[in-house]
Amino acid sequence: QVQLVESGGGLVQAGGSLRLSCAASGRTFSSNAMGWFRQAPGKDRKFVAAISWSGGSTLYEDSVKGRFSISRDSAKNMVSLQMNSLKSEDTAVYYCAASPRVTTFKSEYRFWGQGTQVTVSS
Repeated sequence: QVQLVESGGGLVQAGGSLRLSCAASGRTFSSNAMGWFRQAPGKDRKFVAAISWSGGSTLYEDSVKGRFSISRDSAKNMVSLQMNSLKSEDTAVYYCAASPRVTTFKSEYRFWGQGTQVTVSS
């Protein structure tokens, strides 16, 4: 079992930066891949980024490549998403999630946080 709590969301102007954090608890955190998803109003929850349990492999959705960076600190049971050059279309609720393997498929993520709102004003 893994419990996840996101933080770091807020209101930022276009072009600005935010850093989201996800605090995890549970003995199996270090063996799970971690991912970030986002859900805009009226839309499906979509993949943003993922990182393997070792941190050696990462995946990114095309629209965030070069702007977002995912990282993890297994010693602190934390995973982070650094978001730079934010755009209005990045506005969404951001969720972290845990999966047995690094993947873009939402259905493979077993544990989810409650989400944190990110609003980018243009």
